[in-house]
Amino acid sequence: MSSALSSAAMKGFADASSYDMYRPSYPQEAVDDLLAKLQIKGLKNARIVDLGAGTGKFTEILADRDEGYEVMAVEPHEQMKSQLDRKHLNGVRIVDGNATDMDLETQNNAPTSWEPRTKWEAKLKDLMWSYDDQQPRFRHEKWRQVFDKQLSGNPFTIQAADPLFTLPIGEGLVEFTHWLQPETIWERFHSLSQIAVLDGAELAKVKEKVFAALNAPDAEKNGAGELLLHGRSVYAWTSAVPGAPLKNGG
Repeated sequence: MSSALSSAAMKGFADASSYDMYRPSYPQEAVDDLLAKLQIKGLKNARIVDLGAGTGKFTEILADRDEGYEVMAVEPHEQMKSQLDRKHLNGVRIVDGNATDMDLETQNNAPTSWEPRTKWEAKLKDLMWSYDDQQPRFRHEKWRQVFDKQLSGNPFTIQAADPLFTLPIGEGLVEFTHWLQPETIWERFHSLSQIAVLDGAELAKVKEKVFAALNAPDAEKNGAGELLLHGRSVYAWTSAVPGAPLKNGG
């Protein structure tokens, strides 16, 4: 399965331990709201598919909850999957697969986007976006097409549609902040897959730009030398259309 991944993904996520150490987790408020919208908050032994589980940033939150969820963590990247496996999470079964190929016995399925609030954060975001490797990411919002295109057409073709998910999809957002040392911010930035693939002079140039932003006069620090990093968790939810598809008269 791992061989089906693009070379950019294979190389960009190869340092799974650094990714797991420096990538942010999800705010409790966002997790609680998402699970409530999916109607599984407080539901004992609910079965969940964590698709694209990576190193388990979201998986471990599910595993630590009191509901005793049965989680199938689907991940195609070998190093990411190995990092997840080392956590030995209760109630979690790790599966090699992706959205179109996984051992799914039944049906059931969040992301983090960075919103700059300061000049130095905006500089880092511009730097991140300047490295466009043409790989689709959450921020490009191509994932919305899965939902929008399922009912494409007009009133005369709607009965020929075969929708899988209810519309419109629900969406939520929770903002958060972290006080972090400049070196930790760099390690988090370096864990981005399009940055992680860089090396040599190119990587050194990016690091220099990052620290130039972190040490700029507008980058306010606390007494411990930490900067306040702003972020937000964006999440969406929907549910499977019950019964037969529209084209069969359902």
